[in-house]
Parts: sequence; C-alpha cells; structure tokens
Amino acid sequence: MTNQIEPQALSKLIDEGMVKIVDGSWALDGTDMRALYLKDHIPGAVFFDIEAVSDHSTGLPHTAPSPEAFAAAVGAMGISAEDHVVVYDRQGLFSAARVWWTFKLMGHDKVQVLRGGLPAWQILHLPVTAEVPTPVATTYASQPQPEIMIGLNELRSTLEDDKNPVVLDARSKARFDGTASEPRAGLRSGHMPGARSLPFSELIRDGALKPREELEAIFCNLGIADGHTVVTTCGSGVTAAIITLALEEVGHKSSKLYDGSWAEWGQETLNTPVVT
Repeated sequence: MTNQIEPQALSKLIDEGMVKIVDGSWALDGTDMRALYLKDHIPGAVFFDIEAVSDHSTGLPHTAPSPEAFAAAVGAMGISAEDHVVVYDRQGLFSAARVWWTFKLMGHDKVQVLRGGLPAWQILHLPVTAEVPTPVATTYASQPQPEIMIGLNELRSTLEDDKNPVVLDARSKARFDGTASEPRAGLRSGHMPGARSLPFSELIRDGALKPREELEAIFCNLGIADGHTVVTTCGSGVTAAIITLALEEVGHKSSKLYDGSWAEWGQETLNTPVVT
C-alpha cells in the first residue's frame, strides 16, 4: 500500500464503505482544531487529538502513547487493526504525518495520508459535513514497532559512537542555527552535533509532498544513501514525521523518529550538547 491517497480515490472508498477516516489536525499556535472539526470535516471522519492520545507521564508535549492507550483510544473511534485508515489535516500536510506515523508505530500497515489534506478535498468540491459520526467501539490489537522510534539515551549513544550520524531536523533554518528563539520556554537554541537542516516546508508544495523525483534530489543533496539509518527530529516530534513520510515515499525504509525532539534535547537542565 502506498503512503498517500488522492482525494478522488478516497471518495470512491467512502462510497464503497471501505475506509475509516481520521482528522488528525493540530496546530503549534494552539488553534482549537477540534472546534474546527465540529464545524466541518470529511463525512465519516473521527477526530484524533494528538495531545489527548499521548503519554502524559513524560512531561513532554504529545509523546507517543502506550500501545494500551492507543488501542483504547482508536478502538473507541471504531477502528480495528484490520481497517484501512486514511488520515488528513486541515493545513494540507502538517500533523497528519504524525498521526500516520503513530499508527505505523502501533503496527498498523493499512494507513495512508490524504494527499493535500482537507484543502485538496475541498478544491474538488467534495462534500464536508458538521455531522459527527457515532462509531461502534471495537477492540484494537496493537502490534508495536519500536524500531521506528528512538529515545534520548539511544540517540545520545548514536551521536557519540557514529562518526557520521544522519540526523535530519525539520525545524526552520533559523531555529536550527540558533538565530531564532524556540517557541517553548526553557529551551536552548541551536541543534544537535552533526544534524542536518531540512525544514519540513522544503518537502511540501501546495499542501502536499513534492513529487518523488524532487524528494530524491533533496535527500541526495543532503548525502542520504540507502544504507543510512536516518533519525528525524523537529520541535516536538510532529513535523519530523513529514520527513519520515517523505523518506518512505522515495523508498528509504530505515528511519527512526526522535519522539522527544528539541522539546527534550534542548532543555536547559539536560547535559546534551548543542551547536549554534
């Protein structure tokens, strides 16, 4: 199964009753995306709140939920592990990739991102609704794939032991360089030693991933080869997933998302090296 689906193809699946749709919208500025979902969404879509469906014990923003918490949440949404799931967001491509990655982390293979998100859907005058579905709760069986995620200690060891670590940072170039302050309080400015800047916006055109050949050129210019295990990171683990999705699109299967991202690494109280 491909990682993206076109709006017309999703519309056909909806007509056939062959898909579960998830609105995974989230915004860094605190915009109430649930309220916007209640205003209009793709018919049948349920809302996935990445803040609510997360591990609240870490002290970090929206870190990945436990398999048990994820199973309880998506089971209540009426989604089973066998379902074909399509995720979208209101921006085009922003937080949908994070929700896609979370499903992948839990072993859900049949999950795709709607190419272009809700804007692409609406451009084609496909229907939206304010009607909130009443899903029939089901039992979800998670099959965690922890190898696609990396934690602080493992990343620290990787950076110390690997002479050429491949870390791609999705934050803006200014934040990467340390010339712009972080939006979250208590964080240092700069980047991890050896990290390479790849602002997620460089991977997107008109709210969707750029064509495969352009993505391939971007990764080639960054020196990414097939044998590299790539660590993706950002401010809090959301836009890092856009890089992960782009890597999958070009056939690069070996990547790990740093879930804590700069919200963890950049903390003033941690003895983590920072480059400016």
